[in-house]
Amino acid sequence: MHRTYSMRATRAPTASQIQNPPPPPSTTKSGRFFGKGALGHALRRNAAGAFGPDLAKKLSQLVKMEKNVMRSMEQVAKERMEVAQQLSLWGEACDEDVSDVTDKLGVLLYEIGELEDQYVDRYDQYRVTVKSIRNIEASVQPSRDRKQKITDNIAQLKYKEPNSPKIVVLEQELVRAEAESLVAEAQLSNITREKIKAAYAYQFDALREHCEKVAIIAGYGKHLLELIDDTPVTPGETRAAYDGYEASKAIIQDCEDSLTNWVQQNAAVSSKLSTRARTLSQRRRNNIRARSEGHDLSGQDVPMNDRDSWMAAAQHKDEQEDEYDDDDLDAPSHSVLDSEAGLNGESRGRNQEPVAA
Repeated sequence: MHRTYSMRATRAPTASQIQNPPPPPSTTKSGRFFGKGALGHALRRNAAGAFGPDLAKKLSQLVKMEKNVMRSMEQVAKERMEVAQQLSLWGEACDEDVSDVTDKLGVLLYEIGELEDQYVDRYDQYRVTVKSIRNIEASVQPSRDRKQKITDNIAQLKYKEPNSPKIVVLEQELVRAEAESLVAEAQLSNITREKIKAAYAYQFDALREHCEKVAIIAGYGKHLLELIDDTPVTPGETRAAYDGYEASKAIIQDCEDSLTNWVQQNAAVSSKLSTRARTLSQRRRNNIRARSEGHDLSGQDVPMNDRDSWMAAAQHKDEQEDEYDDDDLDAPSHSVLDSEAGLNGESRGRNQEPVAA
């Protein structure tokens, strides 16, 4: 019996690990205070939204729910490895071809379990990045609360003591609080955008690598199944001797080579956008780039050398009046109250911007 053949004896780093070094072990693999069952999941999820600043409660709950997801994936990885070992043990008592193939299938399934365990470590990088947004949200909440408290005190004093000298002092404090809050809100906006893109880039890169490698293993598993002779035999007939030991060993070796040499640039599955989606996405990226680079004003002060393009002052005045009338009719009002952020930086809802034709 050619048994106990491991996929990798030395566990040399793969090409993907050399290109993108693996992260440290997941923080969820230790310190399980509430256990790993359904009760622990519910306690973590519900407790996350009950404490902490109001601004960070929803994201705190998301972070805890992701920890539950990771704990579940850890359990799946562990149980898949146990299933792989049990499959190999069961195959020992079968015919030679079934015994050899089930042993090699156990090797492949065990490798999937290890890939899932590695995926948990990379998934934790995403969760930790999202936690940093939550921490920023929690740090912004005090400035919001201070500004709101001063505003309430001013309103109360104006109602009870309209001539109180404390109103002037509080209004000065409110100006400072608003400036402080403005800086904090800008920081929160910038960091949120930066971190959310980084977090989900971690997750999607890890998911892509994991799924591609699982697909590779599944393909070689199908090749192994072809080594089993499933031709029906009549009672008393003896099957031909099994001669596929070297073939199964070669299939496992090919699978190992494919997993070792896999890199993201050579991924088999690619996401292709439609023409419409690609055009709209490119337009959005161009708009972002134009805002970041600013407008080109280099030609605004170029002297006019064309004398024929000049016009009389009266005619020019009429042209200006027509232009201003059109602007007044078409231009939207840019009041702070109408903006999405409002007076105190709080979002009033998500409004989708219309896409220009």
